[in-house]
Amino acid sequence: EVHLVESGGGLVQAGGSLRLSCVGSGFKIDDYAIGWVRQAPGKGREAISCVNGRDGKTFYEESLKASMKDRFTISSDRAKSTVFLDINNLKPEDTGVYYCAAAKGIYFGCPYAYNFWGQGTQVTVSS
Repeated sequence: EVHLVESGGGLVQAGGSLRLSCVGSGFKIDDYAIGWVRQAPGKGREAISCVNGRDGKTFYEESLKASMKDRFTISSDRAKSTVFLDINNLKPEDTGVYYCAAAKGIYFGCPYAYNFWGQGTQVTVSS
């Protein structure tokens, strides 16, 4: 059974940084794409980026807002089935629940949909 556990969220002041972690278990990471998706209060889910579990290649959503580019960095430690999301220069609009998600298969870019989700980690940015 695919199991994803996020951690690293919290309350941080604007301008600060966070590293979110997602540890996967119950599956072979080589066969999956792992991504980060966030949901701001009262809004729908927004895909951010993903990593190809087979080779660690990273992708960022084309729709990523200009204000997010260069502040969000995805990386992975495939040996530990862990995917990270580093967020720098945090802004109040980054507040939300950040989910780690997995989709079976190898994709060029990020999957259109994810099959498995973690419980999410809350990020709150104060101004």
